Amino acid sequence: MRVGVPAEVVAGERRVSLVPEVIPQLLRLGHTVAVEAAAGTRAGFPDEAYVAAGATIAPTASAIYEEAELVLKVQRPTREEIDMMQSGTALIGLLQPAGDPQMFSLLAERGIIACSMELVPRTTRAQMMDALSSQSTVAGYKAVLLAANALQKFFPMLMTAAGTVRPARVLVIGAGVAGLQAIATARRIGAVVEAFDTRPVVKEQVQSLGATFVEMELGSHDAQDSGGYARELAEEHIRKEKELIHERAKNADVVITTALIPGKRAPLLVSAETVMAMKPGSVIVDLAGEQGGNCELTEPGETVERHGVRIISPLHISSDLAYHASQMYAKNIAALVALMAPDGALKLDTGDDIIDAVCVTNGGEIRNAAIRAKLPEAAS
Repeated sequence: MRVGVPAEVVAGERRVSLVPEVIPQLLRLGHTVAVEAAAGTRAGFPDEAYVAAGATIAPTASAIYEEAELVLKVQRPTREEIDMMQSGTALIGLLQPAGDPQMFSLLAERGIIACSMELVPRTTRAQMMDALSSQSTVAGYKAVLLAANALQKFFPMLMTAAGTVRPARVLVIGAGVAGLQAIATARRIGAVVEAFDTRPVVKEQVQSLGATFVEMELGSHDAQDSGGYARELAEEHIRKEKELIHERAKNADVVITTALIPGKRAPLLVSAETVMAMKPGSVIVDLAGEQGGNCELTEPGETVERHGVRIISPLHISSDLAYHASQMYAKNIAALVALMAPDGALKLDTGDDIIDAVCVTNGGEIRNAAIRAKLPEAAS
C-alpha cells in the first residue's frame, strides 16, 4: 500500500504519526511511505532522516492525499483534509470517538475506512498498539512538570541553613496510566503523594510507587468495566467521591486530575466549592480538559486563576514532548498497520477483535454503535 504521512494542522500539535526508525518496518511489509515536507520537523525529525530511512518526501498535503491508500495521522482530520482524501482510502489516527460524530458521517459518505487508535482494546495481544497508554504516559509526566513550574513552592523536602522546607503535597485523581506516571514523577522529585481511584484493584500499584492510596467503600465490579477502564458511577457514589476529594484537596498543594470514562464527558469531581476551600497558591492540572474537564472551573486549553488557585488544562499535552510522544505513537500505529496490512495490502478482517474494535467506518457505514447513537437521526 501507498502510505501517506501528512503534517498535522491542528494548532499547537507538534507530533507526527510516523518517525524514521519505523519506516523500514513498513517497507519490509511491502508498503511504500511518503511523508509531507517538514511533517516531522516540529517533533525533531528532519526530512533527511525520512529519506535515509527509505521514505519519499511529498511537497504538499494534497500530494499526500491524492496518492495515499493509507493515511496515518495523529489528530482527527479537518473538513479540508477529508475533502482531499480519495474514496476507499484507509485512515488511522486518534480520531476522538467521544467527540463530534458528524466527522464520522462525513468519512462514511466519502467512502473512507476510518480506524481510531483510542478504540484499541486493552488486551495483552493489543499492547503494542495501545496509543492511549503511550500518550497517557507522556501526559502524566508532563502534568507534574507543569504543576511544579506553576507552584510557588519546592516539591522536595529541603534541609537548609534557613530551616527545613516541607515537601509539597500532591493529590492525583485517577490511577490509570497517566495517573500512575504522575505519581511516579511527583515522587521522584520529592513530593508527598496521595492518589484516589474508584477501582480498588489499583491500590497495590499506587503503593508500589510510594504514594498513599485514598480508599472509598465501593465494589470493584461497580467501578470498572471488563476492559479495566473506570465506568460511570451511580449518583450516590459520585456524591461520596466528591466529598472525599474535597477533604483531601483542602490540604493539597497540587491536584492532578486524570479521570476519564471512555466515550463520555469526563466526570466532574472537583467542585467550585472545593477550589474555594483549597489553599491560596495551590495548583490544579486537569488532564481531562479534552473531554470537558474534571474540575468545575476548568476552561479547556486555558490556564486560569480562581479563588487564588491556578487551574491548568492543557490540550494535546503529549505534544509538549513531541519527540518521544511521536516515537511511542509511531510504534503503536506501525504495529496496527502490520496487523491490518501484513503483506502490503489491506486485509480488513473484522473477525479479529482488534480490527473490529478500531474500525469505525467501512463500506459507507458507521460500524461503531456508540457513535451512531450520538447522531441526530438516531435521536429522532
